[in-house]
Amino acid sequence: MARLVKGGLVQTASSHDGDAALDVIKRAMIDKHIKLTESAAKKGVQVLCYQEIFYGPYFCAEQKTRWYDTAEKIPDGPTTQLMCETAKRLGMVLVVPIYEVDLPGVYYNTAAVIDADGKYLGKYRKHHIPHCLPGFWEKFYFKPGNLGYPVFETAVGKVGVYICYDRHFPEGARCLGLNGAEIVFNPSATVAGLSEYLWKLEQPAHAVANQYFVGAINRVGKEKPWNIGEFYGQSYFCNPKGQMLSVGSRDQEEVVIADMDLDEIREVRNTWQFFRDRRPDSYGAITAPEN
Repeated sequence: MARLVKGGLVQTASSHDGDAALDVIKRAMIDKHIKLTESAAKKGVQVLCYQEIFYGPYFCAEQKTRWYDTAEKIPDGPTTQLMCETAKRLGMVLVVPIYEVDLPGVYYNTAAVIDADGKYLGKYRKHHIPHCLPGFWEKFYFKPGNLGYPVFETAVGKVGVYICYDRHFPEGARCLGLNGAEIVFNPSATVAGLSEYLWKLEQPAHAVANQYFVGAINRVGKEKPWNIGEFYGQSYFCNPKGQMLSVGSRDQEEVVIADMDLDEIREVRNTWQFFRDRRPDSYGAITAPEN
């Protein structure tokens, strides 16, 4: 019998300009996502992922300490607890990207993974932190992740997370595959321009190389007052062959939905024996100290 899983990806625009009151921004975005989650549940979605730092705009477009006040503890913070209640109420696995405070002054770009019974399973912290282009000042806000590349056993299967800029690094994507991931979600915030041509290239390549499903999420719209560019949406699911299953629009708020047959993973791996034919004994240069 096929292991069919219906997945969903939420792509939305920021509800308010970035100079609005922080509590107003946060509350409006959380309310919006709860409604979209309820809508997804009515359509039979079993696992749902939100966009990067879902409860606000992409504030890394500026460097201001006011945004530190939006960070929360995980899992004890109010947003994670609310999403645990929501997951249980709707019987849905949720992947919830949150700005996390670990210790005073120590912050991470994190995603909490919550099972369909409302149980908090754990979190992934973004490893690769960009600080190289105008409007992407992430090192001001985030410490690099230190929890490895965990894979979570959920009601729908084995779920892994990679976040935005991580997608440019195949090493972590491979680690997720080696750790048993069947579906990898990549919540993102990326604008039109320099890297757009990579959006539908890199992550399907990860899916092929590691033979798992990928759900890639991007927000939509332009965010004031920064106007660093247009967040171009086009969230999508692709299968272990790198084929697109469902692709969102460029500019509309929506839940992108696809059916995934997890048995396809075994079929593809029995055809392409990439994991069998790996040569980790020869890959030392990947982790060797730089000269």
